[in-house]
Amino acid sequence: MEHALSPVNLAELRRPRPYPAVSVLTPTHRREPENTQDPVRLRNVVAEAKKQLESDPSVTRERRTDVIEQLDRALAEVDLAHAEDGLVIFAAPGEHQVWSLGRTVPERVVLSDTFLTRNLVSARAAERPFWVLSVSADRITLWSGGPERVTEDHSGGFPMTRDRENFDAERQEQIGDIPSTFRDEGTRRFLRDADTALTALLRDAPRPLFVTGEQAALSALDEVGSAIRDAVHVPHGGLANGTPDAVWQAIRPTVEAAARKATDTVARELDSARGRKEFAAGVDEVWQSAREGRVRLLAVEENYRITVRDDGDHLIPAESGDLDAREDIVDEIVEQCLETGADVRFVPDGTLGDEDGIAGVLRY
Repeated sequence: MEHALSPVNLAELRRPRPYPAVSVLTPTHRREPENTQDPVRLRNVVAEAKKQLESDPSVTRERRTDVIEQLDRALAEVDLAHAEDGLVIFAAPGEHQVWSLGRTVPERVVLSDTFLTRNLVSARAAERPFWVLSVSADRITLWSGGPERVTEDHSGGFPMTRDRENFDAERQEQIGDIPSTFRDEGTRRFLRDADTALTALLRDAPRPLFVTGEQAALSALDEVGSAIRDAVHVPHGGLANGTPDAVWQAIRPTVEAAARKATDTVARELDSARGRKEFAAGVDEVWQSAREGRVRLLAVEENYRITVRDDGDHLIPAESGDLDAREDIVDEIVEQCLETGADVRFVPDGTLGDEDGIAGVLRY
């Protein structure tokens, strides 16, 4: 199952497919007893997708057989033992993908000539992904971070390792010679290579960056390049060869402090925008502004969901399952705002007070 959505694979998911491109969405659960319903619910929604394929006269028999086979393969790859809050299956002629999301999704089946990506986009924004780079004199490791965890990531040529010939970091640490290790030209060349790789990675997959290592390592990497200039430094050695849990525990206080600071900044921007009359609040008002491309900053409370119906002029509250109900309108708004260059921030529940869970700073 896939977890990390990058700009590259999002672009790939959004390209047109031969009809039918099938998107199957279902909520999942992390814990008992709620997760006991997930296997049955998943089988039922996949069965519904097959039923729609069987009843669609525009789908040829050959193509129907192909896509049903792809759905079966995708279903076999699902690992509900490690489920998060939502699951998305994409299937089209000759291909399939399974995505596990840290944000719930409505149960639905969509047949189109493109995959339904807005729930992936919204989940990625809500997870606030970040990079962690752990630096030592002979190994530099990249970690992909999200809520409550990091995992090692092999993007950009990481991990990078250095030939240990004529190099004994352990001995040098014992004799207090770590600073001179990072003045060594071989080490600095190694760090420059890492800086080049990191610069390319951040260009293709921009995220906030945290860098761990001995203070001497952080200073040396900063001196030889520019990639970590705006990064948050976490002086903590030994993590280039560490476990994901060790890295997470080391950076967790810094990540949480950065999140609190970001939330405070969002609250101040909203207050300022309210005074300038560049402010929108509530799902209907924000949706109207998002469609016009007017939202510069979108703030959404983490667990805010609402089902609505579009009456032509406004969004009005609706019940799940109602005719024309839009259960993932919040995800639609998030995707629309990101498409028009807005900064999207998910904030803790209650942060927005009386603003019904969603608010925006407008461009004009």
